[in-house]
Amino acid sequence: MTYNFASKEELADWISNELVSTAEAIEILESTRQNLHSFVKRGKLTPVKETNRERLFWRSDVLARKEEAAVYNRK
Repeated sequence: MTYNFASKEELADWISNELVSTAEAIEILESTRQNLHSFVKRGKLTPVKETNRERLFWRSDVLARKEEAAVYNRK
């Protein structure tokens, strides 16, 4: 898949819409940092980028994980 951006601002908008930080993922999942770490460790979520202080995730992956949890919790 190829993306073309006309400007840095367009790229920045795309990144802010498509990627979420650890803190944002925790908020979306209504979770704890420890629980998010567990999702990563068990392969339920895979970071796009990981540094010693931060992880970035695809927003769509985080939303899909939230939906999986909702379905599981309904059972």
